[in-house]
Amino acid sequence: MLRIDLLAGCSLPLVLLAAVPAAGQDLQDRAVPPPAEGTVAPASPGAPTPEDQVRFSAAQLEYDTEADIVTATGDVRMARQGQRLRADTVTWNRKTGKVVADGDVAITNPEGDIAYGDQIELTDSLKGGVVDNMLVVLEQGGRLAAVRGTRQEDGTLNLDRAAYTPCAVQTSEGCPKNPSWKITAVRVTYRPERQRVYFSGARMNLFGLPAVPLPKLSVPIGEGSDSGFLAPDIRLDRVNGLEVVTPYYWRLAPNKGLMVAPHVFSDVLPMMQATYESLDTQGAFRVTGYATVSRRSDDLTTANPTDTSMALRGYLDGTGHYQFSPEWSLSGSLRLASDRTFLRRYDISRDDRLRTTASLQRIGTNSYFALTGWYVQTLRVNDRQGLQPIALPEIDWRYRFDDGLVGGKVQVQLNSLAISRSDGQDTQRAFASARWDLRRLTNWGQEVTLTAYGRADAYNAQDIASSPLIYRGMEGFQGRAIGAVAADVKWPFIGELFGGTQRFTPRVQVVASPKLKNIEIPNEDARAVDLEDSNLFALNRFPGYDRFEDSTRVTYGGEWALTLPGFTINTVIGQSYRLNSRPTIFYDGTGLSDRWSDFVGRTELRFRDLVSVIHRYRLDKDNFAVRRNEIDAVVGSRATYAQIGYLRLDRNIFPSIEDLQDREEARVAGRVQFARFWSAFGSAVIDLTNRREDPLSTASGFDPVRHRVGFQYEDDCVRLGFAWQRFYNNTGDARSGNSYSLTLAFTNLGR
Repeated sequence: MLRIDLLAGCSLPLVLLAAVPAAGQDLQDRAVPPPAEGTVAPASPGAPTPEDQVRFSAAQLEYDTEADIVTATGDVRMARQGQRLRADTVTWNRKTGKVVADGDVAITNPEGDIAYGDQIELTDSLKGGVVDNMLVVLEQGGRLAAVRGTRQEDGTLNLDRAAYTPCAVQTSEGCPKNPSWKITAVRVTYRPERQRVYFSGARMNLFGLPAVPLPKLSVPIGEGSDSGFLAPDIRLDRVNGLEVVTPYYWRLAPNKGLMVAPHVFSDVLPMMQATYESLDTQGAFRVTGYATVSRRSDDLTTANPTDTSMALRGYLDGTGHYQFSPEWSLSGSLRLASDRTFLRRYDISRDDRLRTTASLQRIGTNSYFALTGWYVQTLRVNDRQGLQPIALPEIDWRYRFDDGLVGGKVQVQLNSLAISRSDGQDTQRAFASARWDLRRLTNWGQEVTLTAYGRADAYNAQDIASSPLIYRGMEGFQGRAIGAVAADVKWPFIGELFGGTQRFTPRVQVVASPKLKNIEIPNEDARAVDLEDSNLFALNRFPGYDRFEDSTRVTYGGEWALTLPGFTINTVIGQSYRLNSRPTIFYDGTGLSDRWSDFVGRTELRFRDLVSVIHRYRLDKDNFAVRRNEIDAVVGSRATYAQIGYLRLDRNIFPSIEDLQDREEARVAGRVQFARFWSAFGSAVIDLTNRREDPLSTASGFDPVRHRVGFQYEDDCVRLGFAWQRFYNNTGDARSGNSYSLTLAFTNLGR
């Protein structure tokens, strides 16, 4: 598969086409400093100061009474209504109103734009005039240079044989350099009220090389937007053939815009893409839609793969957030596809699930309220859509206040959730809970936290036969009462080591809870259970509300940290022991199924900003076999770095309990900056899983998943890159094979 992205509208070979640059287009800074505000002395005290008065200062002033001409010489400064001028000599004909400034001339308008020239002819308002060898430095970025320019009263500039660039013309050391790219044109018009530059007879010059001639062209100045064509996109692949995308953006208002992008293919029917976005004082939203018509046989979920009838296919993607007050907000996201292979077929997304959400929230100093709903669409070929949950609504309210008796904190919570499925189990849940926490420091330095927790649940389940046995619960209404108390003690010890500071903190926690009603209750949100350092000392080590750990247990562990100049290391390890011998509700492979849990830990090492290593692990309590081994390491600086990731899961969890099966995977990525603006990059994902780890896996133990390598040039205003990417797996309409991309993007063009 071949993919080519042309973000500037022309490919690299076209850059080599000849063009003749205009003479006298010097974009470099001028030696003369611009006239700063306040450099002209104010009027004398008591003197009249009309709005249109011209104030000036000069080393010498001559006045020809017969010709009525005023000549000022020697670092002349003039100011009028926000217009400021600096020149070696200024001649003012009071009869005609003509002002001529000579020698290192610089003039600044109220917007901050600075115009330089050898000679400027102005009106006495200092607004309009003609400039020779003109350079304009725009306040919002970019500069214009011309052999000759005319400045109108409203600030419009008409330039002859001109050049424009938004790029830097100096190195970081302050030395002059040619801009990475510039546009030369026979005629250029700059309209400050529109924040836009218009070109006639233009040519693009990249890295000093002439480029293809351009038709009439305009570019925005600064961060604003305007209607016009955006950067095109050209792709070639074996499924859809040649694809050409030419987006057009309509600026409907300063805070609203519509982008329409027709996708034209050589082998299939066209596809239309549209994006609408809006921003106001309370928030913003964006909605993108795709639509096309293709054969039903292209949809792999069709029962008859030989069906050649045409069907409408598409995708909707939206997001929004509104903040009505400091407390109240509304947010949501929309993701819906017509079928399971559309996104992969047109290389829009590789996600296998789409989630649509909406949430109304109020967050106060001591309170929280949320009204939330979501819908899940599966794109997995073997999943049934009817079993995907629809939550509408979930209501959650919490309030926190001080305990007036012994000084602890109390949090009360009310929660309700309704989950429905078109072909599966429906579940409704409601509960009320209260939690009390008291934290104290003893005279010996121990940190003691006491916790008491109580909750009352009500559940209702229908159509439970469609759910797995371990999750379905019992049909009809069920009630449950939950209670737990806990004591948590930390005792930090601090001392010196190797010229730095070390800290050792042993920790012991005791949690007591009576036997609870768990198996009879439907389990919707507490299915993925895995013991790790983040939940080792949690009051409930299930991730949701539908299961609660009913046991009396002791959890112990320790944390050791060493801090040296530029170097830190932090490591945590722990284990728990269940005091009672009644059967557990945890399943094999979770690390919690026996009375003694597995060992879990985390080690984090950092050396300045050059090295970062995080290692998480779980060790089998019986034979110290590694059940979870996860390493993430980054070595290097922002310019040159290497990333290494490794994950191995060997938990022996049955597929009916959890979707995430045992696997082994390695990830590598890196970037090398071999010149100031040049870099090479690469990344790869390798599946190391074999049948010993996953009996259902077809992997051989070393199967590449994807890789990407390339190089890139990027400075302040141009990005040029080439990349080669390969996918090794076929999934739906996403075929394995190579893809190549060539990227060329310019600042201010195609935004």
